Amino acid sequence: MMKLFAAALAIGIVASPPVCAATPEFDAFLQGVRQDALAQGISAATIDRALAGIEPIERIIQRDRNQAEFTVTLDTYMSRVVTEQNIARGRTLAQRHHDVLDKVARRYGVRPRFILAIWGIETRFGAVETSTPVIPALATLAFDNRRPTYFRGQLMAALKMVDRGYIDLESMTGSWAGAMGQVQFMPDSYLSFAVDFDGDGKRDIWHSPADIFASIANYLAQNGWNDDQTWGRRVQLPGSLAGRLDALRDPEAKGCRAAREMTTMKPLPEWQQMGVRRADGGALPARAVPASIVRLDNSGGASFAVYQNYKSILAYNCAHLYAITVGTFADRIGEG
Repeated sequence: MMKLFAAALAIGIVASPPVCAATPEFDAFLQGVRQDALAQGISAATIDRALAGIEPIERIIQRDRNQAEFTVTLDTYMSRVVTEQNIARGRTLAQRHHDVLDKVARRYGVRPRFILAIWGIETRFGAVETSTPVIPALATLAFDNRRPTYFRGQLMAALKMVDRGYIDLESMTGSWAGAMGQVQFMPDSYLSFAVDFDGDGKRDIWHSPADIFASIANYLAQNGWNDDQTWGRRVQLPGSLAGRLDALRDPEAKGCRAAREMTTMKPLPEWQQMGVRRADGGALPARAVPASIVRLDNSGGASFAVYQNYKSILAYNCAHLYAITVGTFADRIGEG
């Protein structure tokens, strides 16, 4: 999982949630965190300041159980993002930041429309600011029993960011799930992918357009982006195929749930022979691009042939609604 903020943004959740009382179990958990952090070289002073007075935040657990990517249909999810207003805003910003976007695209091999689409989905091109303190949020999720190992790792990465002076503790706010800045990076993603593209000595995903664009592009590039291809396309499936997609999945596929739900990759001409067609009924492209089929059963069986770049988007946020919306939004921005 890369981030979860797009879900909260889609349903309007950006305020800091209330806390609930700490328990002896939570206090013991924090002591364990402290020992782990010391073992990873984080200073005692940083740990003491960061963990002082932390209590679990009950509503964060509720948000984690009700993410929009998993509870709404594609049409509903997309209607909140791919609007005429957002498309126009994306095109305006493409012109305003043309020079730096072009430099970023040439450096990382990611076309500006995809950078803009992710920026737009995550924080409405920076217009939405998140205010939940990151370390208490991550501590709450690490203490919870759904994904404790993942969020404990994120908590350690956040403590490292503070300890290394990348951001001060008071400024370290984000989404309910701990995602930060205009790109909504989780702490480990910040450490791995954030870029100082403007050369001021800071990897500023909060304020610097150059760093924001380059960090998004670097994330996609390091997760297999191929600028010679697009992301995918909507398709029609013959009835004979729609009912047996499960049998076409790779039983050894790894990664998140959405990635495991995809079929094995086959060249487009092979899917054409199996009866797959463009959304308008036309033939698929003749180019032998490897593609997987994604079918959304909770969205009327909407189906898509998706390429390697789709997997790169899933690495950013592993949910089919998110990845399809990024691709569709990018296509609409690029039409202008």
